[in-house]
Amino acid sequence: MEPIIVEPVSLNTAMGQVAGIAAVAMAAIGSALGTGVAACAAIGAWKKCYAQGKAAPFMLLTFVGAPLSQTIYGIVLMFSMKEKVAAGYPWQGLLVAGLLAGLGMGISAWLQGCAGAAGSDALAETGEGFTNYLAALGIIETVAIFVMVFSMLALG
Repeated sequence: MEPIIVEPVSLNTAMGQVAGIAAVAMAAIGSALGTGVAACAAIGAWKKCYAQGKAAPFMLLTFVGAPLSQTIYGIVLMFSMKEKVAAGYPWQGLLVAGLLAGLGMGISAWLQGCAGAAGSDALAETGEGFTNYLAALGIIETVAIFVMVFSMLALG
């Protein structure tokens, strides 16, 4: 059996890959916080409905799941950054871009979850306004899309 030979990875390649992972990780942390906040509110809203003998609106899951998309945007940015690493871009700029873009997307996800929590409470109480609440979440979502797109443009 022949030994496995592993080619050494350059510092630039390794740290460039860490930059892409940082973008995903920061976005995913925000998604976890946002979905957690929205899920807690949805569960509380369903409990109120059950206690009042009202039907519990299944649509509240829309508010819970909305912050997940920011993780996808982080993944898209990671793949874009992976191409930059292969092209030899310096890792320092990629790492700063990954951390800041991931943070921007993560905060967007977290606050989207907070808004989704308010939407859950309002919809369960009134049974009205779903489209308005969803539009508010869409505006917060747009921030994450802008961060992803403009980061990719800034990286060239």
